[in-house]
Amino acid sequence: MAAAGSGFEDPPADVLAQAAAAFGLLASPARLHIVWALAQGESDVTGLAERVGGALPAVSQHLTKLKLAGLVRSRREGRRQVYYVDDPDVVDVVRLMVGRLTDRAAPPRRRLHGL
Repeated sequence: MAAAGSGFEDPPADVLAQAAAAFGLLASPARLHIVWALAQGESDVTGLAERVGGALPAVSQHLTKLKLAGLVRSRREGRRQVYYVDDPDVVDVVRLMVGRLTDRAAPPRRRLHGL
Protein backbone atom coordinates (compact mmCIF):
# COMPACT_ATOMS: atom_id res chain seq x y z
CA MET A 1 0.00 0.00 0.00
CA ALA A 2 1.41 3.35 -0.95
CA ALA A 3 0.59 6.49 0.98
CA ALA A 4 -0.98 9.10 -1.27
CA GLY A 5 1.68 11.44 -2.61
CA SER A 6 4.34 10.57 -0.04
CA GLY A 7 6.41 8.09 -2.02
CA PHE A 8 6.58 5.79 1.04
CA GLU A 9 4.98 2.40 1.36
CA ASP A 10 2.64 1.85 4.29
CA PRO A 11 3.91 -0.93 6.55
CA PRO A 12 1.95 -4.18 6.74
CA ALA A 13 -0.76 -4.42 9.40
CA ASP A 14 1.19 -6.98 11.44
CA VAL A 15 4.20 -4.63 11.63
CA LEU A 16 1.96 -1.78 12.81
CA ALA A 17 0.43 -4.11 15.43
CA GLN A 18 3.90 -5.10 16.70
CA ALA A 19 4.98 -1.46 16.88
CA ALA A 20 1.79 -0.50 18.73
CA ALA A 21 2.36 -3.32 21.22
CA ALA A 22 5.96 -2.18 21.84
CA PHE A 23 4.87 1.44 22.27
CA GLY A 24 2.08 0.24 24.56
CA LEU A 25 4.62 -1.42 26.84
CA LEU A 26 6.77 1.70 26.82
CA ALA A 27 3.73 3.83 27.68
CA SER A 28 4.19 2.85 31.32
CA PRO A 29 6.48 5.39 33.05
CA ALA A 30 8.00 2.60 35.15
CA ARG A 31 8.81 0.39 32.16
CA LEU A 32 10.09 3.36 30.16
CA HIS A 33 12.38 4.27 33.07
CA ILE A 34 13.65 0.68 33.19
CA VAL A 35 14.41 0.66 29.45
CA TRP A 36 16.04 4.11 29.79
CA ALA A 37 18.25 2.80 32.61
CA LEU A 38 19.15 -0.34 30.64
CA ALA A 39 19.95 1.79 27.58
CA GLN A 40 22.70 3.33 29.71
CA GLY A 41 24.08 -0.09 30.70
CA GLU A 42 23.09 -3.53 31.89
CA SER A 43 21.91 -4.19 35.42
CA ASP A 44 20.39 -6.78 37.70
CA VAL A 45 16.90 -6.38 39.14
CA THR A 46 18.19 -5.06 42.48
CA GLY A 47 20.20 -2.29 40.80
CA LEU A 48 17.23 -1.39 38.60
CA ALA A 49 14.86 -1.25 41.56
CA GLU A 50 17.23 1.11 43.35
CA ARG A 51 17.70 3.27 40.27
CA VAL A 52 14.05 3.59 39.27
CA GLY A 53 12.74 3.70 42.84
CA GLY A 54 10.46 0.71 42.47
CA ALA A 55 9.76 -2.29 44.65
CA LEU A 56 11.75 -5.37 43.68
CA PRO A 57 8.67 -7.51 42.80
CA ALA A 58 7.17 -4.73 40.65
CA VAL A 59 10.43 -4.15 38.75
CA SER A 60 10.74 -7.90 38.25
CA GLN A 61 7.22 -8.04 36.78
CA HIS A 62 7.96 -5.13 34.44
CA LEU A 63 11.16 -6.86 33.30
CA THR A 64 9.21 -10.06 32.59
CA LYS A 65 6.77 -8.14 30.35
CA LEU A 66 9.59 -6.32 28.56
CA LYS A 67 11.44 -9.59 28.09
CA LEU A 68 8.38 -11.40 26.71
CA ALA A 69 7.90 -8.56 24.22
CA GLY A 70 11.52 -8.87 23.09
CA LEU A 71 12.48 -5.35 24.24
CA VAL A 72 14.83 -6.60 26.97
CA ARG A 73 17.05 -9.67 27.26
CA SER A 74 18.87 -11.28 30.14
CA ARG A 75 21.75 -13.59 30.90
CA ARG A 76 22.82 -15.40 34.02
CA GLU A 77 25.98 -14.32 35.84
CA GLY A 78 26.51 -16.68 38.74
CA ARG A 79 23.46 -16.37 40.97
CA ARG A 80 22.09 -13.18 39.44
CA GLN A 81 20.20 -12.39 36.26
CA VAL A 82 21.61 -9.43 34.30
CA TYR A 83 19.24 -7.48 32.04
CA TYR A 84 20.09 -5.43 28.96
CA VAL A 85 18.55 -3.93 25.83
CA ASP A 86 19.95 -5.84 22.89
CA ASP A 87 18.23 -3.81 20.16
CA PRO A 88 20.02 -0.57 19.24
CA ASP A 89 16.86 0.68 17.51
CA VAL A 90 14.87 0.49 20.76
CA VAL A 91 17.68 2.34 22.53
CA ASP A 92 17.71 5.02 19.81
CA VAL A 93 13.93 5.54 19.97
CA VAL A 94 13.89 5.81 23.77
CA ARG A 95 16.92 8.12 23.89
CA LEU A 96 15.49 10.32 21.14
CA MET A 97 12.06 10.71 22.71
CA VAL A 98 13.23 11.18 26.29
CA GLY A 99 16.07 13.47 25.20
CA ARG A 100 13.77 15.69 23.14
CA LEU A 101 11.21 15.97 25.92
CA THR A 102 13.95 16.72 28.44
CA ASP A 103 15.23 19.51 26.18
CA ARG A 104 11.73 20.96 25.85
CA ALA A 105 11.23 20.90 29.63
CA ALA A 106 14.50 22.73 30.30
CA PRO A 107 14.07 26.41 31.12
CA PRO A 108 14.91 28.65 28.16
CA ARG A 109 18.30 30.31 28.27
CA ARG A 110 18.16 34.03 28.86
CA ARG A 111 19.85 36.22 26.33
CA LEU A 112 21.82 39.25 27.33
CA HIS A 113 20.48 42.42 25.74
CA GLY A 114 22.74 43.96 23.16
CA LEU A 115 24.65 40.73 22.42
